[in-house]
Amino acid sequence: MGVARDNASPRTRRFRSTALALLVLAGCVNYFDRAALAVGNPEIRAELNLSYSEMGLLLSAFAWSYGLAQIPAGVLVDRFGPRRALGGGMVLWSLAQLVGGVVHSLPQFLAARVALGLGESPMYIGGTRVCADWYPLKGRALPIAIFNSSSALAPALAPPILTLLMLAHGWRVMFIIAGLAGFVVAALWMLLYRSPSDALIPVADLDEIHRDDGAPIAHAGWKQVRWLLGFPTTWGMFLGFFGVVYVSWLYATWLPGYLEIARHQSIASAGIWSAIPLAAGFFGALGGGVISDRLGRFGTMDAAATCRLPVIVGLVVAGLATISAVYVENLPAAIALMSLGLFAANVASSCGWALAAVIAPVNSVATLEAIQNVGGSIGGALAPYLSGALLQHTNSFVPAFALAGTIAFICALIYWVGTRNKISEAD
Repeated sequence: MGVARDNASPRTRRFRSTALALLVLAGCVNYFDRAALAVGNPEIRAELNLSYSEMGLLLSAFAWSYGLAQIPAGVLVDRFGPRRALGGGMVLWSLAQLVGGVVHSLPQFLAARVALGLGESPMYIGGTRVCADWYPLKGRALPIAIFNSSSALAPALAPPILTLLMLAHGWRVMFIIAGLAGFVVAALWMLLYRSPSDALIPVADLDEIHRDDGAPIAHAGWKQVRWLLGFPTTWGMFLGFFGVVYVSWLYATWLPGYLEIARHQSIASAGIWSAIPLAAGFFGALGGGVISDRLGRFGTMDAAATCRLPVIVGLVVAGLATISAVYVENLPAAIALMSLGLFAANVASSCGWALAAVIAPVNSVATLEAIQNVGGSIGGALAPYLSGALLQHTNSFVPAFALAGTIAFICALIYWVGTRNKISEAD
């Protein structure tokens, strides 16, 4: 029962569409804020007199705070609901982005990026909980993929748009405009989003949404975290998602810099070339939901299997393409391989997010997503830092891309072995 086969009442469909549209908009602004630092990398590094290693540290600061805040954010989302948790997060991250536009030292910039990570921490776990609240079990993968595609759409749009802003007004104005956009989205979210219980939708629609869900668990707060950590599947998702985000963040943080440094492109040219693989990532994010939805229609796989298989295959393809790309001398061919790598990585990302929404009780989805995304955030923190350190040490991007590909292979194996069983109170 995907988005295209929605038989709910007009009121329910209207609230679903509004919620999904707001999530995509918020996700795009969210990633514009993250991408601003990568786009401004050379200019920021030059103005603040940063080394490659220091820039790698700055690029990774967001991911460390984002990762550490995931489990508290998941607990808050499951306890207080997505409306309040996401609304508060949007205000915090927008303020942090504004501050990033006026900093004058590395410590100040690090503090702004840490605050950005804290503010953005509820975004994707909260968005997945919204989809779990509004869509039936077998229809969740596609809306989650549509929402998650914002994490690829924004990076695809960000390089050319933010580069134009930066060339016209400087990197500081680029940061400030992105921060102001976040406040607009926060206002829209608080004005327009409602949970199903607050939206007064028909009881029949509520029954249909939760018909195939397992019984809600009795655990809440940190007790729920401890309960989830008792399942091997939780650890498989935690460790496996490390590789999904590691590969994605290698591209998200270093791709413009790679094209300028290793491929000798101008700032404008690097912005244009960067948009191609990132656009492919957007289609991969959408494709993950479509693939899972189509696998579910065959009737031979349960909802968890239709999400798990694309994660495994996506990681293998992403690893192969990422390693191959840096050995190809022809720039268009390298861009094509990077495009394939990001397409496959985002198939894995979309289906990884959807997996948590179908493998556990609905009132533990945000917390399970948070645990999984802690692993992903560690990957997101290490990818820019290790890549910068390897570049500093070897003066080459080859080791950084080879490491990312190897990690993708290992994490594909972890998903294959470690995520075979569902999570339920009876287990």
